[in-house]
Amino acid sequence: MGDVRVLFVDDEPDFLDTLLKRMQKRRIAAFGAQSGEEALAWLSSNPADVVVLDVRMGGMDGISALRAIKTAHPLVEVILLTGHANLELARDCLAAGAFDYLMKPVNLDELLYKIEDAFQKKALQEKKIRSLEEAIGTRT
Repeated sequence: MGDVRVLFVDDEPDFLDTLLKRMQKRRIAAFGAQSGEEALAWLSSNPADVVVLDVRMGGMDGISALRAIKTAHPLVEVILLTGHANLELARDCLAAGAFDYLMKPVNLDELLYKIEDAFQKKALQEKKIRSLEEAIGTRT
């Protein structure tokens, strides 16, 4: 999956630990945070391509964390995980800038595909920005 860097955010330590181990076995640069606040602090000093974020957490919930991540790091793609999906939640997630959302328990292969798709989207956006910067730079 290339050099994708993924931050997993979940307040269930056992779930987070298992997910990190499974990703690292697949040679994915996987990092963990146990709250939205911890994720934002981590992102302020570490690059990430994709954030996989639990919707329901103590403290800052997933939707609030999503909004804060997209404000501070607009190119980072966010995939939300939820055990309590409904149509309104899906709309809220997508309206707030989520790449997608998945139901818990998550199928690992499906999650890997979503991470790859999110990474490709981010890479494409970065390429467009570089092209624009180069075009603007040649005009000045």
